[in-house]
Amino acid sequence: MNYGQIIHQLEQELSPFGEDKESLLYAFKELKGWNQTDLVLNLSKEVEAADNRLLIEIAEQLKTHTPAQYIAKTAYFRELVLKVDDRVLIPRPETEELVQLIIEENTDEKLDVLDIGTGSGAIALALAKVKKNWRLTASDISRDALELARENAEKNQVQLNLIQSDLFRNISGKFDIIVSNPPYISYKDKDEVDQNVFRHEPHLALFADEDGFAIYRHIAQSANSYLTEGGKLYLEIGYKQGEVLKQLFEQAFPNRRVRVLKDSFDKERMVVVDYG
Repeated sequence: MNYGQIIHQLEQELSPFGEDKESLLYAFKELKGWNQTDLVLNLSKEVEAADNRLLIEIAEQLKTHTPAQYIAKTAYFRELVLKVDDRVLIPRPETEELVQLIIEENTDEKLDVLDIGTGSGAIALALAKVKKNWRLTASDISRDALELARENAEKNQVQLNLIQSDLFRNISGKFDIIVSNPPYISYKDKDEVDQNVFRHEPHLALFADEDGFAIYRHIAQSANSYLTEGGKLYLEIGYKQGEVLKQLFEQAFPNRRVRVLKDSFDKERMVVVDYG
């Protein structure tokens, strides 16, 4: 049997489980260190025994809805190559849009930035990679997540100041930008979460009390004490939360502008608090 045949066979087996065939190829290529050209060149070749076992192992994990990125231990975020596992969420494309917005709206040469709930470090690392003179502080309540963020900082040759903190508890100083992609899914909405996310990604980073608004309320109450005079707040939000969060942050910051912005899929996905 050649590579093309075994791949096709396993893709057919995955179909009843609702897994995309791309997941099998993604994990296999990453673990093999192959690019797309390597795959194409090998499709008609006899599959090696070790690769046959590897493909079957990947397929078995996918059948339990293990995310392909966790199997490969790799995720891509902008120009970063990140190590990921079940200590952290897998970075999402909509979070890349939040990073791009921050880069476009802030042209200052030097800024102090705090990333709350950094997880894999994706947001902080992506900002630091582009804005070489910005000082990035990344915090997380999870020591395990911070260890992974430290590995990713080293892997991508980026300097981060990492702090273990439950929101602002261990944070000191003031920042020009505070950014966060906090847990925001209501426990009542857990049935909307894909199986591979619900079964394998950390619930600490997914779900929040108060119908998903708990972390936002804490940030709204506390952030002003940690922002510089012209400081800005950038938050990723759930697609159903825009109206409530606009009111929440307008009450907390009556003298600032509060914007709810949509992502490329026309879903409300970001809240920005600034002076306009």
